[in-house]
Amino acid sequence: MEKLILLIDDDPLVLGILKQTLRPYYQVRIATLGLQGLALARLRPLPDLILLDVKLPDMHGYDICRALKQEALTREIPVIFLTSHTDVDNITQGFELGAVDYVSKPVAAPVLLARVKTHLRLREAGEFLRDQNLHLESLVNERTRDLQARTAELQLSQDLAIVALGSIAETRDNETGNHIHRTRAFVKIMAQRLAPLPRYRESVTAEQWAMIWKSAPLHDIGKIGIPDHILLKPGKLTADEFALMQRHPVIGRDAIQTAEIRMGSDSSFLGVAKDIAYAHHERWDGSGYPEGLGGEAIPLAARIMALADVYDAMTSKRVYKPALPHATAVEAVRDGRGKHFDPALADCFLDDADAFRDIAAQYSDDGEQSNKENPK
Repeated sequence: MEKLILLIDDDPLVLGILKQTLRPYYQVRIATLGLQGLALARLRPLPDLILLDVKLPDMHGYDICRALKQEALTREIPVIFLTSHTDVDNITQGFELGAVDYVSKPVAAPVLLARVKTHLRLREAGEFLRDQNLHLESLVNERTRDLQARTAELQLSQDLAIVALGSIAETRDNETGNHIHRTRAFVKIMAQRLAPLPRYRESVTAEQWAMIWKSAPLHDIGKIGIPDHILLKPGKLTADEFALMQRHPVIGRDAIQTAEIRMGSDSSFLGVAKDIAYAHHERWDGSGYPEGLGGEAIPLAARIMALADVYDAMTSKRVYKPALPHATAVEAVRDGRGKHFDPALADCFLDDADAFRDIAAQYSDDGEQSNKENPK
């Protein structure tokens, strides 16, 4: 069924661009006043997404967004602001009110279309999670079904949901899908190395270790809420841009938490993913973000993810830097032991550094084995 987009804007020029860009792909509903927009947002079929101007003749866009999010009927409809304001305070205020993104004026048609497609896909993924949960609950109630088969189906659905959400985040970043494959493989190696150790043998189950590496693809899901001009910037970020970039762990945690609420559980399989998304930029010495957590106050899954993510960032080419040799990255991890990284995890990495190098080569972005070194 064709998706329906509600446009709330009073500028004829902007509306012309929006209609020309969206109508080949979506149904369009238009309001030029805030009260009219609220009425059309409640009209069935409900819109799948709302593009909302910040300033309208009768209402402020923030007040409209607040009203939409306070009403059960319209609460789940994604809202993207249209605004000429690009400062951090205005962007942050929009996110705090429940908006999922913003598009700068003057509107660039390719950017608008990409943002709309991304957030429609994200909403579909959220609905998929909710529907899958309802379906799986019904399966659990069917006592005639073999327990092992039901467990396998549940696990497969969870795995597919994680990969689907991780792929959505990947479409917003300048990193390739191989980043997800590499980091998940790195985390799996460390989980397998740590599991037999006495300090973890009794406290972490095999299922929990598996969920840690399976959840790794969601570590940067929060980047879905970071503007393209920051996320894709080839040069160094300004202080304000970096402050906004540092919000992605919070955005990621909140997105996963929303999925948990929709599923009707605060202890779902997404709990580990939420820890990873929120805390993978924390540092062992407390100098990370967003909370400045230190030591074992940082969830174990996030500490493992932090090391895997940093190693991959160092050994992978980006638009703003070349790839570093494997040996250089190994020394950086050694130097970061007890500062950036959990000492036990750093030791685990150093023991298996060659395996990390092999994975980086296997899933290299250019399709060739990278970071080759003399085996001697």
